[in-house]
Amino acid sequence: MNRNEFRWLTRTIPFLDAHIDDPAGVLELRARPARRLLVWHPVAIDWIFRSDQRFRHAASRTLRPLLGEQSLLWAEGARHAAYRQMLGPPLRGSRLTAIHGIVSDTVHGAIDALVPPTVVSLADWTRTVTLRIISRLVLGQVDDRLLASFTNWIHRALGSPWRTLAYRYLWRGVPRSSEELDHKLVRCAKATANQPATLAGLLLAHDGLLPGLDDSELRDQIVSLLFAGHETTAAATAWTLYWLDRNDTVRRDVVSELDATSADGSDATQIPLLHAVVQEALRLSPPAMLAGNRVLTTDSELLGLPLAAGTILTPCIYLTHRWPAAFPQPHRFDPGRFLNTRVPPRHYWPFGGGTRHCLGSQLALTEIRMIAAAVLRRCEIHCVNADAGVAQLRGHVLAPAQRLGMAVTVRRP
Repeated sequence: MNRNEFRWLTRTIPFLDAHIDDPAGVLELRARPARRLLVWHPVAIDWIFRSDQRFRHAASRTLRPLLGEQSLLWAEGARHAAYRQMLGPPLRGSRLTAIHGIVSDTVHGAIDALVPPTVVSLADWTRTVTLRIISRLVLGQVDDRLLASFTNWIHRALGSPWRTLAYRYLWRGVPRSSEELDHKLVRCAKATANQPATLAGLLLAHDGLLPGLDDSELRDQIVSLLFAGHETTAAATAWTLYWLDRNDTVRRDVVSELDATSADGSDATQIPLLHAVVQEALRLSPPAMLAGNRVLTTDSELLGLPLAAGTILTPCIYLTHRWPAAFPQPHRFDPGRFLNTRVPPRHYWPFGGGTRHCLGSQLALTEIRMIAAAVLRRCEIHCVNADAGVAQLRGHVLAPAQRLGMAVTVRRP
């Protein structure tokens, strides 16, 4: 392991920050056994996503043991296309309207449970809310004890970056869910077989696109949907509330915007400033800071650099979002970057791109806005230890440190 790769693994965020001003936008992490390049030049990122069919999509060494070998996140070819065709439509466009009630009921129920004065972990609270939302979409009504078991397992595996590294390199790998938890998740999924309104019901539809879905593959997809459907959204929501807490003027303006309308946040056009705040939070603190690994299947060239087949390209959204030419003063929180203007697509990839663009991107944006709007309307909140608002990796998700506390001093009906 060379110096770059060691620093990348052990001090990821400082390592990336040290390369923000590097105009090359490409860095070799290792030369052997398979060459691996970190890529963040906007032109190169755009080329990777537009050429996605030319790549093989390697599974994450950290997440593969958790999500399973058959996870839709690294499925290829016809199987991957079938998953996207089956699961994508309910999560976007007009069909997303049916989900607004679930989001609203869940977040207001979570706010009702906050008894002032109280302090909660901001990251934990948003994870609880978003897991409840995605579990209802995937499985229908789910027992809180099952969600607690799922949460405890994920936290044991990813809650500490150092423990996750130890699992990966010193022990037998990141721990897989227990047989008992797998059995309960599969049983819940099968109970929805006649409920096409749930994502599990779509997966199990007899006239669907996924014939031969056995219990093992079903388990991998349910776990993948629950994990991917709440971790990044929770982090983005927490970051949105954190950045608003750190910027009083913007926060007051957002509250004034909400006071002037009864909009619940589901329609971005009705609350343009809050939507811009969410977009800027996603730029500055992108939960998915990497867009997966792409493996070249043929010899190619990138920014004039010859690349052999087998080279691994890792698009770095974190650094692309800090490209100084596109975002002056890239460390500054400035929602104005997204008001009455359009950031060129090649500079902004909060949900990845190409054939792996996040299926739930529209759902995630809707959730973040609705949760933030509800909290700001109903609560007086502030971070009690804002200096703890440092980025921490949970697997590949960039989230606020768990110790960041949110104080709730007032709760309105």
